[in-house]
Amino acid sequence: MESRCAFCAIAAGEAPAEVVRQWPDALAILPRGGGVTKGHVLVLPRTHVADAGTNPEVTAAVMRRAAELVAELPSANLITSKGAPATQTVFHLHVHVVPRRPGDELSLPWSPPS
Repeated sequence: MESRCAFCAIAAGEAPAEVVRQWPDALAILPRGGGVTKGHVLVLPRTHVADAGTNPEVTAAVMRRAAELVAELPSANLITSKGAPATQTVFHLHVHVVPRRPGDELSLPWSPPS
């Protein structure tokens, strides 16, 4: 476990989180505050990896788990970030699975204003 990593503490069962799915290599949790839309979850590896570029094998496993969740949805975004300039705030790899619905008016950070 990486020192003072919130997601490592969650993965180790040492910090609270609402876990919605578990696998041997990853878990899916609800974001604090409920996320940006109903059904928004974070998929994170059980081992500490700083971001999607640090360990391609772990990233591939996490993306596979996220894809399993996306397969259950009619529409969704998969989002991960690498580095503060790319909006990463927790430096433990995680993938946002964001269900989308017609007319949800949820804009992504790179979406032009309407």
